[in-house]
Amino acid sequence: MQKVRIFKSIESELATMENEINKWIEASGAKVISMTGNIAAQTGKGGHIGAFSASDVLVILLYEEAS
Repeated sequence: MQKVRIFKSIESELATMENEINKWIEASGAKVISMTGNIAAQTGKGGHIGAFSASDVLVILLYEEAS
């Protein structure tokens, strides 16, 4: 059965988000079918990168559970 997992973070924390996703994949044993991501337009909240606010980042994983 295919399932969806959504990860959300901000642009200034991409490395942390990558680690979180990789650890989840490894720990769950999930077979990733598809991974899609999006960086939103500047939101004006959260952390800062230079003079600009960090944008929201969304990653959607389509996966099958380990059997």
